[in-house]
Amino acid sequence: MKGPRETDFAYQAVYRYLNSLISEHIGDTRVRLPSLRQLAQRLNVSISTIQYAYSLLEKEGRVYSVAKSGYYALPVPAISSLYSGNDLLESVYINARRPGMLVLSTDEPALLQPLDRPLLLLERELLRQYPRQPQSSPQPCGELELRTALAARYTTSPVRCWHADDVYIGADLRGVLETLITVLRLKGATVVVESPCDWALLRLLQEADVRVMEWPVRKEGDLDLEHLNELLEAQPVQVVMVSSGLNMPRGSRASDDNRQAVAQLLERYDCLVLENDCYGELEFESEGVRFRDLLPPERLMVFSSFEKTIGPEAPYGYLLSRHLNAEFQRHFLLRAFRLSPIRQKAIARLYSNGRVDQHLQVLRRRLKDSKVQMIQLLQERLGDALQFVEPQGGATIWVRSLRRVDVRRVFQRLLKHQVVIAPGELFSLQGLHGQHLRLTHTFAGEHDLAGALGLLGDALRLEAID
Repeated sequence: MKGPRETDFAYQAVYRYLNSLISEHIGDTRVRLPSLRQLAQRLNVSISTIQYAYSLLEKEGRVYSVAKSGYYALPVPAISSLYSGNDLLESVYINARRPGMLVLSTDEPALLQPLDRPLLLLERELLRQYPRQPQSSPQPCGELELRTALAARYTTSPVRCWHADDVYIGADLRGVLETLITVLRLKGATVVVESPCDWALLRLLQEADVRVMEWPVRKEGDLDLEHLNELLEAQPVQVVMVSSGLNMPRGSRASDDNRQAVAQLLERYDCLVLENDCYGELEFESEGVRFRDLLPPERLMVFSSFEKTIGPEAPYGYLLSRHLNAEFQRHFLLRAFRLSPIRQKAIARLYSNGRVDQHLQVLRRRLKDSKVQMIQLLQERLGDALQFVEPQGGATIWVRSLRRVDVRRVFQRLLKHQVVIAPGELFSLQGLHGQHLRLTHTFAGEHDLAGALGLLGDALRLEAID
């Protein structure tokens, strides 16, 4: 793992290594791949890094896991013809991972300014302090040091305070939310979500048989108070999911007065509020009021992950809840998440020594600069074809076609030119945002963005519906 690629993320080097292993076996039979422990020892990286690389390959349909057996690679001929359905999200995922593609649809803000090097250096230092010592007692909800750091970070007053026992850490955000859905018994229940909403959250709720009611964000970014009241009056709602700060993928933020009015409305109804804080620290300017500042902790749960701010070397998700503690502890024990204690300690130290806050200042500045450059390019190249929401944070730009177009056909046309976009319909389960798409403004390496935007403009023109 040393040499020319030592400046890469460790998981990217592992990903490339696994790709080469898969490519070596051409045939019609499945191939068993090395175990997490074998690869960790062979490549001199952590097990969590190996696990993340495998998870990427699983999402792409390149590998699959068998309980108590390990990971297997699909036959190479099957890979090229794996996707044959009409699932747009699957098509985005698969094509975004193909070599040579210019991906205009990503949402990976931390890749612009990762914190992987300080994290890995600190992890090595901790490994010297804790040389493979067996953990004295199991911590199924996560390493106590990290849970304590998160509880302190979210505490703002003696009333709005959190403790380590209120924090639950899982291997990734999906696993944490699956546990949340189980504990709250949301199968068949009604959940209200802001729309547009992250496609991973929507698919997760859909797969869990949760009834999703979408609450569209207004053009100016405020939340529609009357619409929410109608949804809450129409039928019993168990959970309302709200953004902590930024609504993503729009990148917009509701005003503080609007949020206070929404919080007052929610207090009148018997439902829990689930605050999505994945992008809470990625606003370009100073942070405003959060729902957790307005609602009592007994009515609120907060979820987030480290991946959007620290990077893919910190894939863990977490939940803050003062509800059902015994049930959460039991289900996290049953899930038996495989978490690296040393990496969790390293993340905790990055918070406690102020390194994360320093990193966030630089990351926000770089995100804002890349946003300005991308918007200027959009205005120059596509000002007469697209209308966009100027984001207040994050790594994406939400745009709408000024012509009525078939965005799916635009997507397919761009694939022929090795360009991937994210159609707006992915961010709704009810057919909303059909004329929208999400673009990224963060890129690694050299790309012909002007040329790609020219291709996008041509596709929008050719697929216009009269």
